[in-house]
Amino acid sequence: MKRQILTLFIFCFVVQLQAQKLLFIGNSLTYTNNLPSILKQIATVYGKKIESDMICYPNYAIVDHLNEGKVQQKIATENYDYVIIQQGPSSQKEGREMLLDGGKQLTKLCKENNTKLAYFMVWPSKRYYFTFDKVIQNHTDAATKNNALLFPVGMYWKQFEKLNTRISLYGADQFHPSKAGSFLAALTMLKKLYPKEKLKELPYKKIRYWVKNKKSFNTMIQLLEN
Repeated sequence: MKRQILTLFIFCFVVQLQAQKLLFIGNSLTYTNNLPSILKQIATVYGKKIESDMICYPNYAIVDHLNEGKVQQKIATENYDYVIIQQGPSSQKEGREMLLDGGKQLTKLCKENNTKLAYFMVWPSKRYYFTFDKVIQNHTDAATKNNALLFPVGMYWKQFEKLNTRISLYGADQFHPSKAGSFLAALTMLKKLYPKEKLKELPYKKIRYWVKNKKSFNTMIQLLEN
């Protein structure tokens, strides 16, 4: 009996420590502030382990990555749980088509290699803020049509901007994310990957490097928990 209990304990411990392995494919909206690293650090607070690789280059769209061929090789040779794709805001017709078509190609590749595709919904620059609804719609449609997971960062970004004036999710160029913006993206991903985890249990002292204002942090938590 004791041996059975010990075996069960070891099994549960191993499952708890088993890493989620992620591949991030995108551009500077992902590698600015090292989004994968933020996600990894938040996950450790909940006893979760995340391993990640990143293939991200300036101004790259999904089609650029597909034409280059590195992502296909990575997906085929590594055992990823999720392949997370990101490109520019994609509010216009051309961007929408790239989201749909690129996602379709990658969905097929992911299925062949026992992994799951996920879209990282981004946001428009301040200059083109009026296109935000199209950004949200096109990413949502692409994820739905390709049966992919959606990280709706842009949706929460827009809601946060309406509610909060203490800090900005935008960096100095009014397009790339500030540290707080990248943190919101990571928090959104964490909630999707581990929906049972309670974000309210995340202590502010663990994340204040990224979000300098505690009220802003609480606003993020409330948005994602509702």
